[in-house]
Amino acid sequence: MKTLFSMFAPLVLALVVNAATAEVAVIVHPSLSVDSLTEDDVARLFLGKAKSFPGGAQAVPINQNEGSTARDKFNETVCKKNASQYKAYWSQLVFTGKGTPPKDGGNDAEVKALIASNPNMIGYVDSGTVDASVKVVYKIP
Repeated sequence: MKTLFSMFAPLVLALVVNAATAEVAVIVHPSLSVDSLTEDDVARLFLGKAKSFPGGAQAVPINQNEGSTARDKFNETVCKKNASQYKAYWSQLVFTGKGTPPKDGGNDAEVKALIASNPNMIGYVDSGTVDASVKVVYKIP
C-alpha cells in the first residue's frame, strides 16, 4: 500500500498544484473591437463602476457560479475581494439601489457559450477552454 501511495502521490500533488495555478482568461465576443483590457478596466466592469467597454459599446459582465475556482481566483486577483467580501459589496449596492450584480452564467463551458453568442457580454474561463468562438482580452496568471 505504501508503494502504491508513493507512486501516485507526485501525480496527485502535480494535479493539485496545476489546478491552483490555472490561468484564467477574460473573454469577449470575437466581433468586439477591443483587443485588450487592463485589470482596472475589467475590475470596473465587474464592480459596476463602468457600464461599457472602452470605445462605448455596452458591457454585460457574467460571473461563473459561486464556489468555482475561476471565480474565486478572478475575484481575489481582479476585484481584490474574497468571496464573502464580493457578495457583501454587491449586497450593499443592491440594498441602496446603486447597482445590479453580474449574473451567474455557470461553468467554463456555459460562460464561454454565452459570450460566444452575445457581443456585449464579458466573462472569464479557465484559459484551457478558450477557442476561436471567443476572444481573450486579459489573462490572470
